[in-house]
Amino acid sequence: KSTSSSDCPHLDSVGEITKEELIQKSHGKCQDCEVGGPNLWACLENGCSYVGCGESHTDHSTVHSQDTKHNLTVNLTTLRVWCYAWLTGLKNIGNTCYMNAALQALSNCPPLTQYFLECGALVRTDKKPALCKSYQKLVADLWHKNRPSYVVPTTLFQGIKAINPMFRGYSQQDSQEFLRCLMDQLHEELKEPLPEPFDRSSTISVDSGPEEDSRSQSDEFQSCESCGSSDRADNELHGGGVGGEHMNEAEMLIPEQEEIQANREWQKEKNMINDLYRDADKDVDTTNETTPIISSQGALKVQSRISGEHNMLSYRISLLLNLPSHVSLRSAAMATFSPPKNKRQKKYRSVISDVFDGTIVSSVQCLTCDRVSVTLENFQDISLPIPGKEDLAKLHSSSHQTALVKAGSCGEAYAAQGWIAFVMEYIKSWFWGPVVTLQDCLAAFFARDELKGATDSIFFLFRLRNGVKFCKMQSLPEILCIHLKRFRHELMFSTKIGTHVSFPLEGLDVQPFLAKDSSAQTTNYDLLSVICHHGTASSGHYIAYCRNDANNLWYEFDDQSVTEVTESCVQNAEAYVLFYKKSTEDAVKERRRVAGLFNMMEPSLLQFYVSRQWLNKFKTFAEPGPISNDDFLCSHGGVPPNKASYIDDLVVMLPQNVWDHIYSRYGGGPAVNHLYVCHTCQIEIEKLEKRRKTELDMFVRLNKAFQEEESPVVIYCISMHWFREWEGFVKAKDNDPPGPIDNSKITVNKNGHLTLKQGADSGQISEETWNFLHSIYGGDSETSQSEEKIEMETRSL
Repeated sequence: KSTSSSDCPHLDSVGEITKEELIQKSHGKCQDCEVGGPNLWACLENGCSYVGCGESHTDHSTVHSQDTKHNLTVNLTTLRVWCYAWLTGLKNIGNTCYMNAALQALSNCPPLTQYFLECGALVRTDKKPALCKSYQKLVADLWHKNRPSYVVPTTLFQGIKAINPMFRGYSQQDSQEFLRCLMDQLHEELKEPLPEPFDRSSTISVDSGPEEDSRSQSDEFQSCESCGSSDRADNELHGGGVGGEHMNEAEMLIPEQEEIQANREWQKEKNMINDLYRDADKDVDTTNETTPIISSQGALKVQSRISGEHNMLSYRISLLLNLPSHVSLRSAAMATFSPPKNKRQKKYRSVISDVFDGTIVSSVQCLTCDRVSVTLENFQDISLPIPGKEDLAKLHSSSHQTALVKAGSCGEAYAAQGWIAFVMEYIKSWFWGPVVTLQDCLAAFFARDELKGATDSIFFLFRLRNGVKFCKMQSLPEILCIHLKRFRHELMFSTKIGTHVSFPLEGLDVQPFLAKDSSAQTTNYDLLSVICHHGTASSGHYIAYCRNDANNLWYEFDDQSVTEVTESCVQNAEAYVLFYKKSTEDAVKERRRVAGLFNMMEPSLLQFYVSRQWLNKFKTFAEPGPISNDDFLCSHGGVPPNKASYIDDLVVMLPQNVWDHIYSRYGGGPAVNHLYVCHTCQIEIEKLEKRRKTELDMFVRLNKAFQEEESPVVIYCISMHWFREWEGFVKAKDNDPPGPIDNSKITVNKNGHLTLKQGADSGQISEETWNFLHSIYGGDSETSQSEEKIEMETRSL
């Protein structure tokens, strides 16, 4: 914002400078890229003579401010003074403090914000309500040099209400639920298929994002007669003792993948649970779908053992599905029980999954036969219980720590804490309440738990006996989002856990909660922002505390009011959602090396193109990973025809010395020093367009003849689910053709004869239309062969 002597505290740091000196500087060049004016910016910090370019070029003036923490700069053309520390609030438009706090917390996550500011050409979607474009516009308004004192987020709010009716009206909503809804929709709109070819020989897949349509195959296994444990060979690890006595955690976390086949009896039991989940209490946190590597009877993680925050039905189903209690039951049921699709499944990624996705590996061991099931689950946030006094005593007890350390679990989190310190903390908790740290909440979540399934009648369906379960983090996200479960929702009322949870501003170490075979390098995190809730479960107010990346200072965002605060103020906050970012000095040093190579300006015979998206990762991620130029290249090494018109917005040209350095440091690629439109892709596109037109025209012609037929002899029925996929393909809404025709969802077998289910989601087509579609796509032999006519004696249904 433009500054005056009355509203900017940073004017005290301005050195003496005359108008003539500013005019003289305006005739100079940017000290980094040597571009000339107009609109160069001069630093006003006392003793600093820096001059840099603005947004119309590379915006080195902003880079200088971020590197040096110099807040004031002046435009040498307009003589307008700018303060980088002036931040923008969000107007409350009807009880929307929950949304404003969440948006401010997200906007202060540099990897995400810089993507929307610098990779704008990638923000493209044909999906309604195009929330990614609304969010991009909001981010631009919040961080533009000409930003106002506050912004009204009306467009984004309208988009959220269109997606989820829960946010309609003017009642107070949950900030974390808003975050999940926003991030899921952003991922859905921005997702792109991963370039790696799909391995058809493998029947096991792991989610790459919350939306991934990779549904697990129907899991077949033979139940152990004594305990109901999985007898499948994919992951059977046989140990000599009970309870992991002769089997350490590292051994239990090694899955051995084999072929998985269908078992109809088990499928009936799963279908029963699929019906049960609809009655589950609403108080089950929603997160990403899971893809079981092995589906066995046992729980991955039951949080309510400490926090008691979900009902017994959710607890039972979580046990039965081997899912953590913070996973949405609806998502879990869909991911686990939907029949396998014959259509080729794709894996997707987006900036959301790149920034926030991590993986948890969990194991359940039967204490009778020692067999183990392992599940991998992608997460974008972790919902942690807040332990009470008894739980803290158990977590901190020396005997419990010893058992955890022996078992290779998370006892390392307390390994440095001595007995005297523990006694002092425990005594203090009786007078001033429990002293709970974020490390306690993490330890409670990742603690080993015993399963005693035989005590409840529902378990007899699966003959479950005692077991032990635990989980660890397999891969770590760039930004770790942590949700503290402060709210408990019962049938008639809600309550809030007001316990203060202390959290570090720097140096959160998650090493104790990392799987033994994890390849994660950086395990330290620094706090970026925290969402706080003040009030009760029925009414309250949300604010956010965020660390500004330009000057490293903390600010309180209370709707349209923005105030600088101290670190102690942040640490005393009643945290609800926290955002931590990976922290490593290596990344900072590497960026300085590359900046130095740019400044050398060596003559280069070749110029190399690199993905603008990956370059944003390099600037903002602690671990950017290998260079990935696949976002602007096709599988043949050229530019896809549909991206040719805006290719300049997707790439950045680097001199050879810079490319050589980053390629030797990060690998990846491929190396590109020539851009051309791929001829092969162009031919494939033309063939695909011709195929779509042929199929669509033939269907329209056959269907028109069918409509004109007054009394058809035979009418075929076709699943509308499959038909919608085919329609999306021929109308170019989906690039991939559907799989074989599948009528299994709309038919029922009566005495060996297929008839239409009552109320089935089906359409009616002629025999000629059926033969035409079946000749192209084929279908299930039980329901889709032409001789298996679903005749319309069921027309009255």
